[in-house]
Amino acid sequence: MSFLTSPSTLANLNHVTPRPTQGLFNDNYLSFDSDQGGGTFAQQFLPEIYEKEVERFGKRTISGFLGMVGAEMPMASDQVIWSEQGRLHIAYEIDGTNVKVNSNTGNTIDLPSGHLIQNHDTIIIANTDASKVLKCLVVNDAVLATRIQVAPYAQANLDSSNAGEVDFDNDEAVNVFVYGTEYRKGSSETTRSMDASFTKFSNKPAIIRDRYQVNGSDTAQIGWVEVTSENGASGYLWYLKSEHEARLRFNDYIEMMMIEGENAGDNFAGSGDYAVGGTQGLFSALEERGLVFDAPTFDIYTAAASTATGPQYNHNGLAEFDLILTELDKQGAIEENMMFLDRATSLDIDNMLAAQNSYGVGGTSYGVFNNSEDMALNLGFSGFRRGSYDFYKTDWKYLNDSVTRGLIGDVLGVIVPAGTSTVYDESLGKNIKRPFLHVRYRASEADDRKMKSWITGSVGGNYTSSADEMVVNYLSERCLCVQAANNFVLIKS
Repeated sequence: MSFLTSPSTLANLNHVTPRPTQGLFNDNYLSFDSDQGGGTFAQQFLPEIYEKEVERFGKRTISGFLGMVGAEMPMASDQVIWSEQGRLHIAYEIDGTNVKVNSNTGNTIDLPSGHLIQNHDTIIIANTDASKVLKCLVVNDAVLATRIQVAPYAQANLDSSNAGEVDFDNDEAVNVFVYGTEYRKGSSETTRSMDASFTKFSNKPAIIRDRYQVNGSDTAQIGWVEVTSENGASGYLWYLKSEHEARLRFNDYIEMMMIEGENAGDNFAGSGDYAVGGTQGLFSALEERGLVFDAPTFDIYTAAASTATGPQYNHNGLAEFDLILTELDKQGAIEENMMFLDRATSLDIDNMLAAQNSYGVGGTSYGVFNNSEDMALNLGFSGFRRGSYDFYKTDWKYLNDSVTRGLIGDVLGVIVPAGTSTVYDESLGKNIKRPFLHVRYRASEADDRKMKSWITGSVGGNYTSSADEMVVNYLSERCLCVQAANNFVLIKS
């Protein structure tokens, strides 16, 4: 995101286009008073004056995450609504309190209201650790609206008193899924007709505002600032340095709102000017709909048996990481993923990979980066492959900085699927492809609210009031869309 402003916006503030060289004007000097050791001495003897201030905390901005993984597109309404298609196949997790499959006849399973299992379905029943697995035919789905009757295929005797026999008798949770159907010869046609299920999701944009204010006298402290524009061109811009920093901070606020935003609950106490609805950011969406991986131990060494050469250790970090792959397998298996991590977790994964001989060498496709490893490295990403998945890892400053999320330290990283997903857009009335993670901002022919800035006051050629000041106002109205959140991973401590 650029902080450059068009000439029409800044009115008489000249040289808004970066220049290849600096130039000095009577009204763009930086003040250097005698209290700071300057005054006439600085003018007479020309001491070394550093062109740039020392940024003691390094590069202070944290924005850039959404620019790497998402896209921005306009919206015209107060709400964005999309629908995501549910599972193609039929499966249920049942608590076991109403499961009775322990005899040759009269075996029943209670299912949620509105279940989709029907007569002639072939199903598998299994307890949670898969120590008992039983295949059955649904023989009557009309015992109750929420109950089916099943006939086991292979168990001649389900009496639990017989050792080795499989039975389910209201004592344990079970999983059930449909694997097909079976009909006898000459049977009538099936009555099954199912439409794909859809779940609606929505988000509302938040209005984000800030401003920079300077009095007329202090506008003499305008100086040259070295900048790099969005197209990569660099040069010097005659600008208010503090205004430039205020704009950078506002850009950070925009991004942090998209990451940390929270919907206002039913008991939210804001009223009047504070009657806002909130907006759901990335972390909140993943807590609600995503995969949450708690307390990873990617780089843990455990003691093993000692030998004559000394103690031996087992490295189990890779096994821990594979738990993530197992969950991704269950959700749809998006093969390319981007990892944004705090420094400690990133180093743990580096150590985990280093423990593997030539791990991932030559296996990563770098498809997200136009199949270019050099492009990935230039953008700060390193790639590795595990199973059928490509991961592109980078440090996320937002999780490290002690004045942002690094101050808390509870979020260690996120895994974001690359590419696009297909959803049904309620406003357009059709299926569309969108990046898994993208931003919608308010815009129309009358007003573009992606990033607005305007000046008020009586300084700088703007005469909107009699106040001897310049006020630069900033506004953005936007929200984040997290599509198919079940393919994202939030890594927490």
